[in-house]
Amino acid sequence: MPRSLTRRTFLGSAAGAGLAFGIPPSSAAEPTVVRPPAARAASAWPLSDHRDEAALLAVLRSGKWGRTSGGDSRVKEFETAFASRMQASHCVATSSGTTALLTALGALNIGPGDEVIMPPYTFVATFNAITANFALPIFADSDAASFQIDPVKVSAAITPATKLLLPVHIAGSPADLDALSTLAKTRRITLLEDACQAPLAEWRGRPVGTVGLGGCFSFQASKNLTSGEGGAILTNDETFAHLCYDFHTPGGGKKSASSGRGANYRLTEFQAAVLLAQMTRLEAQATTRDDNAAYLSELLRKIPGITPAALIPGVTRSAWHLYMFHYESAKFAGLPRAKFIAALAKEGVAASSGYASLNTSAHVKALASNPHYQRLYGKDTMVRWLDRNQCPVNDRLVEAAVWFGQTKLLGSRTDMEKIASAITSIQLRAGELARS
Repeated sequence: MPRSLTRRTFLGSAAGAGLAFGIPPSSAAEPTVVRPPAARAASAWPLSDHRDEAALLAVLRSGKWGRTSGGDSRVKEFETAFASRMQASHCVATSSGTTALLTALGALNIGPGDEVIMPPYTFVATFNAITANFALPIFADSDAASFQIDPVKVSAAITPATKLLLPVHIAGSPADLDALSTLAKTRRITLLEDACQAPLAEWRGRPVGTVGLGGCFSFQASKNLTSGEGGAILTNDETFAHLCYDFHTPGGGKKSASSGRGANYRLTEFQAAVLLAQMTRLEAQATTRDDNAAYLSELLRKIPGITPAALIPGVTRSAWHLYMFHYESAKFAGLPRAKFIAALAKEGVAASSGYASLNTSAHVKALASNPHYQRLYGKDTMVRWLDRNQCPVNDRLVEAAVWFGQTKLLGSRTDMEKIASAITSIQLRAGELARS
């Protein structure tokens, strides 16, 4: 078993209560969450202690709160620490995972006429970062076993207009970086990792984020490493690092070759201080998740109709931002997934149905009627674009998926046994529950 959750979370707990998927109200890929009683009180996330308080007070009293206020010592310190932990040469801290993606795409000068290939099983922010640049998002179908983007479908989606491959390490488990790297190199297309859910995840012993040109991370409130909001870009390419730095702050500062584009996506000293404090407990929490995920998978594989998401060969560590599994209602006397999740809640186990099909959401389909996109690409092209984005494997996947949040894995082995016991109990009563 390899070692061992917007973009966006749900209420769960180390003791089996609930964790909140921080997905704002939207028709785009919004999961259904059922919480047991008193879920929020038991969730205990994020965690903090005197270290976080002292770090915030130190910044407050310094009077230097931002990167341009004569300070930025904490931001620099965090960038150095995070790059070191992730074995990267460079880190550019940003105000969110979304702005990390926007910065990276801006640094690459992605824009109108460019196609960016992405998965359908992800949070909507990946899509939004592409459309904010007026590029064309192209969905490549999922691999059912792992929930990750399918490299075979990525290859089939590539056209002369493809400028970027943007896989997402969903749930904190790496996508197939060997196959995607080979595709990127042979087709001469940039590979950028959306690693927003995946700090400390590893591919063949190497932390994610630098297998491609770079990787983007999120420190949103639900994330394993959090400052409420925040993000970062990692890379081993100095030129790209300088382009990202200059894009994320008005006026630049690294004297990179400008494309005439830029923004203000800087991390604050407060956020950086919290992140530095959070990093002191990150590895211990990750090790607990590793151990509990392995044990929970061992238990759940014994239950007919429950299949944990597979880790792709090459994954040596998942970040376990989400624990995902397939639910087969036929093995539960036809009990619908929604009733299964409700029954789990009554057993004190918070769960979610996960993402809906992003590629068929109202938000995504609205792009075909967007007047700017019709002007840029043509009405006929946008109609054909809708047809290109069919993902039948993912359509089936979203109907069978169930999630637990990362805090569920911070409990004890006994807590993992209680989860398995609850599912077994539901299976024994499934016929009665289905009729109710």
